[in-house]
Amino acid sequence: MNNQFAAILLGLAVTLASSLAQEPTTMPRPKAGPVQILKSSELKPGMKATAWTVFQGTEPEAVPVEIIGLWKNAWGPRQDIILGKMGGKVQRTNVAGGMSGSPVYIDGKLIGAVALRLSVFSPDAICGITPIELMLEIDEIDQSRPRDARTPDKAAARSQAEVPSELLAQAVAAGASPGLFRQTPMLVPIETPLTFAGFHDSTLREFGPLFQQLGVTAAQGGAAGAIHTAKPARGWQNALQPGEAIAGVLVSGDMSVTGLGTATYNDGKRVLGFGHPFFNLGPVDMPMSKGEVLMVLGSQFQPNKVANATEIVGALTQDRHSGILGVLGKQSDMIPVSVAVRTFGEGDQVRGEKKFRFQVFVQQKWTPYLMMVTLFNTISGVNEFKDEATYRLSGKVELDGQSNLSLSTMQASGDMPMPAPMLLAGWWGDKFNRLYLNAVKTPRLKKVDVTVDLLPDRRIATIENAWVASSEVRAGDEAPVKVFLRPYRGPRIERDFKVRIPATFGKGEHRILLSDADTLNRMQTMAGFMNRFMDLPQTVSLINQERGNNKLYVSLVQSSPTAYYDDKTLPSLPASVLNVMQAGRAANRAVVTSPESATEQASIPFDYVVSGNYSLKINVK
Repeated sequence: MNNQFAAILLGLAVTLASSLAQEPTTMPRPKAGPVQILKSSELKPGMKATAWTVFQGTEPEAVPVEIIGLWKNAWGPRQDIILGKMGGKVQRTNVAGGMSGSPVYIDGKLIGAVALRLSVFSPDAICGITPIELMLEIDEIDQSRPRDARTPDKAAARSQAEVPSELLAQAVAAGASPGLFRQTPMLVPIETPLTFAGFHDSTLREFGPLFQQLGVTAAQGGAAGAIHTAKPARGWQNALQPGEAIAGVLVSGDMSVTGLGTATYNDGKRVLGFGHPFFNLGPVDMPMSKGEVLMVLGSQFQPNKVANATEIVGALTQDRHSGILGVLGKQSDMIPVSVAVRTFGEGDQVRGEKKFRFQVFVQQKWTPYLMMVTLFNTISGVNEFKDEATYRLSGKVELDGQSNLSLSTMQASGDMPMPAPMLLAGWWGDKFNRLYLNAVKTPRLKKVDVTVDLLPDRRIATIENAWVASSEVRAGDEAPVKVFLRPYRGPRIERDFKVRIPATFGKGEHRILLSDADTLNRMQTMAGFMNRFMDLPQTVSLINQERGNNKLYVSLVQSSPTAYYDDKTLPSLPASVLNVMQAGRAANRAVVTSPESATEQASIPFDYVVSGNYSLKINVK
């Protein structure tokens, strides 16, 4: 009797396995348009369903699914998840990244989208299906993105680490984050790999921990063709049928960054997909494209679709907890970026030039990161790269309705373990971070142009010594000064110049300060950071006032207080005026003061990264 019972169970198991392995071929492929809905409350264990997803090319294929049951509150309060066991090709590949959004039907009625998987090492292809009722809520709340999205107050906090930017500090700290390797919960959203096409492996290696900290799995990939415009391609009206690949585009052009999933529902104009959040940003304005699947990489640990983004067909307008929503034919605004990388040989002769053009997704959190990563990628993969090189950057950012940003800096490898391209990328990304951190008005960037010169040696120099011909001077006279800089290698550099003592300069002891840019920028930058509600014009003004680090600055210092307020420097203030300013300041608009006033007299250009400072005492008679 026991043997007979065991044989019956074995026969049932074989029958179930074979039924799941068979792929229905007579069922018609789903099309855009109205569709009947089967609510999750009407589902019963054992029901036979069909999911549609692309395994290769652009045509979705049918996948048998057996309904296991309804997992109550598994996706949140009053948010149930449908559990199903997938058969067909998915038994070999497992529930793979890129299948997010695959629509599931029972008798032609849509029940939801494949969106989660149960464990990564299970031999069974168990998936979680987001009920279509939850996804349709996105359409009900859809609205255009606010023109002036506010930045969370926590974003205004500044890192105190000695690194060139907050963004770079996050990139460095990401690799050491203790939360990165915690055990993941049993039911997890199917990963939507962020595919980087045209990116070097060194870029993903350096920034992979940062994206992982942001909840993104970075992977190298490709694009069927460079997408040079956010304008929807011809035939967008018939794009993204249920079951086809859908992608959100963060960067397009000579390099691209895309996140791929599957379209769940298309009513002819609006498209739902993923069944889980992309980045959970809420209202967005991101280009939406079609996709082409090359293969599905089967794995018990990290199965993924290997795919290309193809043509822009619309724009994503919502990124919510239960999925994404896009509008066919809609065009998103992107920031056009042009990067020229020039390599120099001995004698500072240009040996070659490469130009890159791409567009960047506009969003207060993501735009600075993308600017940082794309710049690093353009300069770190040239054949002329070497550790001892120096990078000289000059850039222009055109803003709508604001003054333009003019940016310049030099970066060279030094004692820090970070390579010069990473330092430069962090400095570059931080400028955009500061633009988007202002809590008053969202910037609108029209165009970004940047040129990076790759110089063949390490050009850093430290201010070592200086002397003045005579420490006794008169107001209105010129004082001859000599300064000595010590370069990384080679003989020290000497420069002679004259400092004019203003006729209005008071009698007594003063100083001639020879300094780098950081010394003069420090107090003013601090004042800007302390104002949580700095407006956009003030932010632009403050960035434009920053001195470049490839110059030596000559200043006259006298013992009278200076006040730094927002983007303004108020030197030599009477004590009574300073007291009034400090007494009347708001708590979030602090006045930063210094007991001395430094009046900049001259800037001496060097083709070196200048650091350090030196003071000369003078007595004005």
